Amino acid sequence: MIHAPDAAPGPLSAPGLGWVAAHGGAGVTTLSIVLGGRDLGARWPDAARAEPARIMLVARTHAQGLRAASRGLNALREGRHPAGMQLVGLVLVADAPGPLPPPLVTRIRLLRSIVPVWRVPWIAPWRLGKQVPGLPKQAVGLGRIVQLCETGDRRQAVPAGSASKKPATA
Repeated sequence: MIHAPDAAPGPLSAPGLGWVAAHGGAGVTTLSIVLGGRDLGARWPDAARAEPARIMLVARTHAQGLRAASRGLNALREGRHPAGMQLVGLVLVADAPGPLPPPLVTRIRLLRSIVPVWRVPWIAPWRLGKQVPGLPKQAVGLGRIVQLCETGDRRQAVPAGSASKKPATA
C-alpha cells in the first residue's frame, strides 16, 4: 500500500526520478542502486523533503504485485497524490525466472493499456546484492528514461515498443 506524505508546503518541483514501491519487496532499492534515481519506499514523494516530482511505480510480476500496482494506479486516478507529481510509468520486476502464466500476462496487457510499462527480467545476481556488467537488453530503454529524468531533460522520450501510452501527469 502506498502512503501519502505528511502535508507538504507546496507542489513538487525537484528534478530527478523517484521509485515508488506498490508493495514491499517490489525492487525500488535495487533499481535506485542500479539505474539511479531516488528510493522513496512505499510512499508518494514529499515536497518538504525536496523529492522528485517524476516517479516510477514499481511492482513484482506475481499476482499480489500486479494487484498492488493496480491499487497504486487507482490512487493516482482518484487524485490521491501530491500536487505536481508526474507518473512516468510502471516498472514490473520479474518475481521469478521464466515465462509468466497466461493470467498474469493478461493482467500486464491491461496495465499496459493504461500506463507505460517496462519489464525488468529476473537477474539472479541482484538477488544477492551483486552488480552485473551492463544492463539486460529489456532494461536499456528504462535506463535511458531514468537518465533523462535525472539530468532534468524535459522531453518525454518513451522508447518504441516499451510503452503504449504517454506518461500521466498528476
